[in-house]
Amino acid sequence: MTRTIDQQIAEAEAKVARLKKKAKASETRRKIIVGSVVISNAMQDADTARRLAALLRRNVTRDVDKKELTDLLTNLDSKAGEGQTS
Repeated sequence: MTRTIDQQIAEAEAKVARLKKKAKASETRRKIIVGSVVISNAMQDADTARRLAALLRRNVTRDVDKKELTDLLTNLDSKAGEGQTS
């Protein structure tokens, strides 16, 4: 059975949509992995914690995102404080 041009176009568009979805999922997974490694490292090192907290405060601008980061920033600040000498 021969497919019409419209059917072929629909199939191609569906394939593109699947590939875009797969690419987005891969990008999201990469971000999760990188974020996990960075946070884990920051929680091990006071200087990294201080720098990450500062980076987040400079670059996170949406209130909903800031609210989501409240606990993390508290933990980073606590870790950063451990590295300060009196």
